Amino acid sequence: MTETEFFTLAQATLDRIEAAMDRLNDEDLVDVECRRSGNVLEIEFLDSGLKMVVNSQAPTQQMWLAAKTGGYHYQRAGEAWIDTRDGSELFAVLARLVGEQAGQPVSL
Repeated sequence: MTETEFFTLAQATLDRIEAAMDRLNDEDLVDVECRRSGNVLEIEFLDSGLKMVVNSQAPTQQMWLAAKTGGYHYQRAGEAWIDTRDGSELFAVLARLVGEQAGQPVSL
């Protein structure tokens, strides 16, 4: 994939995550606030103060997620972002982590 294609896809991914967090907040499933600066999206859970950060890494063409449970690196495979270590999918991992904060399962 070209650098331009990666940048477009990465921005769309960050947009999708931010919109999902806004929806969950609007539905009162979780009290969350997002802050975005360029290719970095910070997600803060206001009840616990826990933060997660999702950002794109152009040199490696990856999406990175930093959470209390650790750091995750996702490479594009077909239509999904797949973890380079365990093969999990970005949105599935985010849904699990956010659901843990919400105290109930959520879908992104």
